[in-house]
Amino acid sequence: MDISHCPLLMKPSVFSDGDLLLDGFIPLYDLNLQPETERFSFLHKPTLRSPASWDWSNYPYVLAFLFAIEEINKDIQLLPNLTLGFNIYNALNIDQKTLENILLWISGGNQAVPNYDCQKQKKSVAIIAGTRPEFLADIGSLLELYRIPQVTYGPFDPLLSDKEQFPSLYQMATEDKFLVHGVIHLLQHFDWTLVGFFGTAGIKGEQFLKELKAQMEKKDLCVVDEILLSNDWIRKAMLVKMPTGCQHISKVNVSIVYGDADIFIWMHIFMTACVLSSRVWIWAMESYVDLNKMNIRSHFHGSLSFSPQKREIPGFEHFVKTFNPSKYPEDVYTIKFWLDTFNCSFVGSVCGKLEDCPLNSTLEFMSGDTSLMTMSEPSYIIYNAVYAVVRALHDLLLAKTETESTSNANQPAFFSWKLHPFLKNIQFINSIGDHILLDGQRTSSQQFDVLTTVAVPAAHGFTSKVGEFVANGPNNQHLIINEEILEWPSDLTKPPQSVCTKRCGPGFKKVTNETHTCCFKCAVCPKGEISNKTDAEQCIQCSEQEYSNQERNFCLPKLVTYLAFEDPFGMALACTALCFSVLTAGVLWVFVKHQETPIVKANNRTLSYILLISLLLCFLCSFLFIGRPHPVTCILQQITFGLVFTVALSTVLAKTMVVLLAFKSMKPGRTMRWLLASGVSNYVIPSCTLVQVVICGIWLGLSPPFIDVDTRSEPRHLLIVCDKGSVTAFYCVLGYLGSLALVSFSLSYLVRNLPDAFNEAKFLTFSMLVFCSVWVTFLPVYHGAQGKLMVALEIFSILASSAGLLVCIFAPKCYIILIRPDKNSLKSLRNKMDPRRNAHF
Repeated sequence: MDISHCPLLMKPSVFSDGDLLLDGFIPLYDLNLQPETERFSFLHKPTLRSPASWDWSNYPYVLAFLFAIEEINKDIQLLPNLTLGFNIYNALNIDQKTLENILLWISGGNQAVPNYDCQKQKKSVAIIAGTRPEFLADIGSLLELYRIPQVTYGPFDPLLSDKEQFPSLYQMATEDKFLVHGVIHLLQHFDWTLVGFFGTAGIKGEQFLKELKAQMEKKDLCVVDEILLSNDWIRKAMLVKMPTGCQHISKVNVSIVYGDADIFIWMHIFMTACVLSSRVWIWAMESYVDLNKMNIRSHFHGSLSFSPQKREIPGFEHFVKTFNPSKYPEDVYTIKFWLDTFNCSFVGSVCGKLEDCPLNSTLEFMSGDTSLMTMSEPSYIIYNAVYAVVRALHDLLLAKTETESTSNANQPAFFSWKLHPFLKNIQFINSIGDHILLDGQRTSSQQFDVLTTVAVPAAHGFTSKVGEFVANGPNNQHLIINEEILEWPSDLTKPPQSVCTKRCGPGFKKVTNETHTCCFKCAVCPKGEISNKTDAEQCIQCSEQEYSNQERNFCLPKLVTYLAFEDPFGMALACTALCFSVLTAGVLWVFVKHQETPIVKANNRTLSYILLISLLLCFLCSFLFIGRPHPVTCILQQITFGLVFTVALSTVLAKTMVVLLAFKSMKPGRTMRWLLASGVSNYVIPSCTLVQVVICGIWLGLSPPFIDVDTRSEPRHLLIVCDKGSVTAFYCVLGYLGSLALVSFSLSYLVRNLPDAFNEAKFLTFSMLVFCSVWVTFLPVYHGAQGKLMVALEIFSILASSAGLLVCIFAPKCYIILIRPDKNSLKSLRNKMDPRRNAHF
């Protein structure tokens, strides 16, 4: 028997009688449209149209609806002594036919007859309808005349929450607050920072885009190609040209698509026209959209989508396994579904039979789809919607029995509008433990399956699970992706890049573009700063005890260092100081050994001994500057240096004064002779040294030197140094030494040409010139030096100036004593003092 004989056109609804009725509107088929000549003509009676196409992907909604009613009728507590029947109407998605089946419901028959009422709807308690908000908005305005409660199972829509416009409408779905976060996590997982957006126009699409952009901005992600299409245009997409040309679409590799199943029509046209086979699409659907029924083929191969996780309701799997048309012989929808699925019918079917179906023919053995055993999100919402209405009805009947007598319990007088106060406050725990409320008030956690679309030969694309996104609140979310089973568009072998600028790796920071936050430059972190994460906004300063490595992504601990004897600088300076110390000691030994010779006596051997000892101490004090600083050595460094140099310079000053007084006393006058005889030069050394002792004492009393750690001079080292404490006191010591040197230089310069066989005035002048030159050079260089170099420079100045005094003053004398002893005699002295005798000889 041909299927066309099935009298479905005469029965546009499925009816099962009961004491009370629950009406459901589920989209199962579309009608052929009337020709244009008949559509708006009143000259001909409208002809009945056969279904143009069946949408069996929505048949699980029917199963959930029937399962809930069957459970309720078995529960003697919910509706005692009452049975719940049902009407199932097809919800047409065609704008011209939106109200057709609602008018059938009002008439109560199989045809919409104005002003006719078969009284069947008098037993109706509520209507469950839903997938499209436009359908609900259209029928809602009409049903408000009857104040019939309407519970929706479609996605939550803020327009339908307007209680002034829709006071009798209740939304079962919750307001989705986490789908945007799931999309953000997915973009971050694959490092997609620049994506396109396509969506349906309207409040929902605009709100989703606004929330998406706000969350993306927090994560430095950007949206381009914000294309919003009206539902009216989408449904006429096959009749008009595309609203935007392919040349205006940015070359991003990832795009987000938001909307319902209708947007697939336009996306299919767009993909075909623009040939974007390598683009990854992320389908952000608030409710489950069956991608298997879409004619997507290879265009959307590798696309990703989010689907609420299916629920396993106790008893539902057994219900599906045992379900067949024999349980509902008047259900023409089930009969038609069985014919299309198994190509058979049961005995007694209103559509006749093709072949007898086996007795065990159930949906358990349905080929190619095992998802019927669990509830999808819309099916689960329908299941809860039925229970919400029945529990509100239970509360109504319970309240009625407490206030009225139940004389006619079997046929109670019932008005559906009385359910509203109970539906508004209904809340309960369902069979799997979820807390159910109406109008999006439920705030439980949400779990999404991450699906990928895979194109297979000779078949439409199908989806497979590749991960999941769990949101237990705004601060407790995580995404799990199994990349091993992911398949990408046919042109790709790995996840595509969808960025404006490649990410700044560790060691770099972002320098954002003023026009676009996703477009930026990467700048290397400066020395001493690091960035240890990707796309760092700012570099992190290392602590003073650390330094940045060469890659600028890690702080390394600085090594402790100081001017040690093992360092090349330290070793060279120590060897130099030791050599000059030995040399000074040798000179002192020569002078002591030849202390009775004329040259030693003539140059005041006592002052020479003092000068040599002080120079020896100058060389030795250099060792206080080398090695690990200690509080004692820090104090001794500058104090010893200042005192021994003061002794040395005051000794040179005393020697100069002796020479000056000796020659001035030969002239008439008693003052110079008295000064020479009184030994005034012997008081120069202690008096000058005493002044330096006072300066050093004040230094130690106010701000003595101490150990300090220099963290800036050497980037990779912590330099342990002796801080001078009072810089003013240090320069006072140097200034006093400089003044002594300047006075000594001035006096020696005055007596440089005095005649004498062993006159050392010239040597004293030259030694003071060397000394002053060293320390004048030292001051500016010392100010610009840092770290070990500063310490080494001070040691070098000590050694150089001391060596200058030693060499300039004592080298000529040692030459005469050791190499020309013939000149170190009284005879030579007399010959040099009397030139006429030399001429006679």
